[in-house]
Amino acid sequence: MREIVEIQKKLLPDLLQVMEKRYQILHRVYMTGTIGRRTLASSVDMTERVLRTELEVLRAQGLLDTATAGMTLSDSGRQLVEDMEPIVKELFGLSDLEEKVRAAFGLNKVIIVAGDSDTSDHIKMELGMAGSRVLRDSLSPGDVVAVMGGSTMARMAAQFAMPSQLKENWFVPARGGLGESVDYQANTIASELAKRTGARYRMLHVPDHLSEEAYKTIMQDPNVSEVVDMIRGARIVVHGIGDAATMARRRKLNNETMDELVKDGALAEAFGYYFDRNGKVVHRMATAGLRLEDIEAAGIVIGIAGGKSKGEAIASVMRFGHDDILVTDEAGAIEALRHV
Repeated sequence: MREIVEIQKKLLPDLLQVMEKRYQILHRVYMTGTIGRRTLASSVDMTERVLRTELEVLRAQGLLDTATAGMTLSDSGRQLVEDMEPIVKELFGLSDLEEKVRAAFGLNKVIIVAGDSDTSDHIKMELGMAGSRVLRDSLSPGDVVAVMGGSTMARMAAQFAMPSQLKENWFVPARGGLGESVDYQANTIASELAKRTGARYRMLHVPDHLSEEAYKTIMQDPNVSEVVDMIRGARIVVHGIGDAATMARRRKLNNETMDELVKDGALAEAFGYYFDRNGKVVHRMATAGLRLEDIEAAGIVIGIAGGKSKGEAIASVMRFGHDDILVTDEAGAIEALRHV
């Protein structure tokens, strides 16, 4: 495929530009579901006059449907967008970038979406969709899936779908709650994934940050210990990646601990652990959720994070060496490679 793309670039550069433009239109409708023409024109950076001409071609090909509420993709349009993904990755050079990141961090698989999710909500949505596809393709009947919280994870859950019901599967929160927005808590994300697929789920109604004494006490509760045993036996773990300082503030760590994190060079946070630039754990907390040994024993560990601002944090967590799959965006991947 790469040779064909290179030949087309040389012989038919105008054709590729047209194809890229029309794919961009279809892909934006694919991501939003239903969208009005004015909003679409703004989001793909086209004038309404130019967009109108392109829409007429796409409708004539049976790829778009138009209704009062706006435009949607037809079944054939949706299938075309999905079929074009590998071709578009070659055009944008994302296939090469995926292989560079995969080799640099020793991962089994890397999925990269174009753009920078720091600057575009549409890219954040696409990152979540890519993560949902990776999780879908990783599932087997009977799997227990432990999921972390966060805005990226919430977007992944909101777009998750399966062709058939997952009656034999379980979704569980990987850790307790941070006291942040309910929409972003691991409990909410686990329940959303289950409800969208007909799977079962359990919740963990305990704080994420516990003192040693509180941890010992709460683990004596049989209801809590039952859920924790299920979490720690999960075959699949799905997590986000955060900046260490930002996550420490969200967890309301005391000043002494914050100073220790700075002194120890903490750059990244994932699954409640803090990592330095070499992927070494420099801080951990007592938790009624996943431990490092559980992550190491999991069958598949999927990291989902994007944005240039998280590039160094992504590199740090990937150096930890226990992720199998990374889903990120172009800006995050390029920045992560700068810190190899």
